[in-house]
Amino acid sequence: MENRRLFVLFISVFFGCVSLMAEKSELHQRAEAEAASHHVASARSLYIRAFEGYVAKGQMEDGVTCGVKATVLYYQENFWKEAFDLLRRVDQSIAAGHGMASSKAALRYQTSKERMQMYMKMRKSDRVKEQLAAMEANVNQANDESLKNDLLYHKAIYYYTFGQTSQGNAVFKEMAAKLTAEGDYDKVDKVYQTLLASGRQSNNAGMLNQAYSSYMVWKDSVTAIKTAAERDSLKQVIANNEQVIADKDDSLSARQLTISGLIVLAVVLAVVLVLGAMVLMRYMVTTRKQKKTIELANESNALKAKFISNISSQLEPTLNKLDDSKPEVKALLRFSEHIQTLSDVENKSADTDDFQDTQVQPLCESLIEEIQPKVKDNVSLTMTVPKMEVKLHKEYITYVLRHLLKNAAVYTPAEGKITLEFKKRSPHTYQFLITNTGSVIPQEKREDVFKPFLEIKDLTEGDGLGLPICKQMALKTNAELDIDPAFTKGTRFVLNLHV
Repeated sequence: MENRRLFVLFISVFFGCVSLMAEKSELHQRAEAEAASHHVASARSLYIRAFEGYVAKGQMEDGVTCGVKATVLYYQENFWKEAFDLLRRVDQSIAAGHGMASSKAALRYQTSKERMQMYMKMRKSDRVKEQLAAMEANVNQANDESLKNDLLYHKAIYYYTFGQTSQGNAVFKEMAAKLTAEGDYDKVDKVYQTLLASGRQSNNAGMLNQAYSSYMVWKDSVTAIKTAAERDSLKQVIANNEQVIADKDDSLSARQLTISGLIVLAVVLAVVLVLGAMVLMRYMVTTRKQKKTIELANESNALKAKFISNISSQLEPTLNKLDDSKPEVKALLRFSEHIQTLSDVENKSADTDDFQDTQVQPLCESLIEEIQPKVKDNVSLTMTVPKMEVKLHKEYITYVLRHLLKNAAVYTPAEGKITLEFKKRSPHTYQFLITNTGSVIPQEKREDVFKPFLEIKDLTEGDGLGLPICKQMALKTNAELDIDPAFTKGTRFVLNLHV
């Protein structure tokens, strides 16, 4: 009896410990909550502490998960050195920990994959290939089918991203064929959806079109395979029944039963085939309609842009005949010019010839001199720009900086401050900061200021097209223009250049 009690106590303690280990630590839970609230710095710090806590307890899988999540939060803000250093710490912890070689390989696969993701963002093709090779070596050692499928997926993403479409198609077909052969149609569908989402997120039109075409072909083939499988299954049922009937006594009742059974099966087979054909036809019609809708939407956008451009061009000669000394006429002329500029930027792609090596400091000095007469009394206008040469789209970037500085001059009250800064954030990322004290743009309107024609405006007070034009110019030059949410003493525009 005493031994039985000890055994029950041991089992209870054992499963209690297992349950405790399965739960996330408090630091891990707090990190997830901070990340969900977009508190990046706090979430990153908590993930690192959670990683260290898990490693100290020997819970390597949870530790690696937290370390990788902290790495993502580093390079999201372009802290590349810190991200690589943290991954190096994670790899050292894996090497120092206990466990089978296959388990360690599976954990190293996660760190290699994250390095690959960073080099993808940095557009370093050779370094991406090195990480893919490391990932493949880890997969072979781990001998994990799910990791093998994940590796195929990331190989396809790599080939599509760097324009190697034929290799991407080959890898993706291999993965789709493998999962389809296993009958895991839902997983193949999910992988295609993930690839389409990745194409949309990275604004990679080539990858998106290729993935969508492949997805349509695969979907049609899977529908045909399922229908064929159902038909073969019914045929097998009929064959089995015929064999059973053949073995029965050759009596009239047996023959009648055979005939009745065959008729019923034939009817069922016919109904299933008809239903399958109807479902297949309906799906094919739906997908064709969706494809047509996308084409019509693209054509509609092009027609709208052309229509706006034509209207602006037709109005300009008439407007030029009016008395431009009147504020209303000046406003209409400026509005027509802005519409034409916005239409031109949206319809034009920036060529590599448009980018030129530019000395940033003289460019900024000329803009500061240009804006100086427009500022109010006793406004401090300062510039912090190092001597540096950067390859950029000089026409568009100058337009954006000039407009942001003019806005700052208008909205900065007397005794206020306007600052123009330029910084190097990483080997391929540079940043302009245009800051002014004064009124703050409300949080709920910060996205709307970059969208044209959202509300009816008195054109004499401004047409609201300046910032939408700047946003489009930034996008066309592989740059990003946003408002800094952390700055609360006025307004700070952040222009990130990726070169």
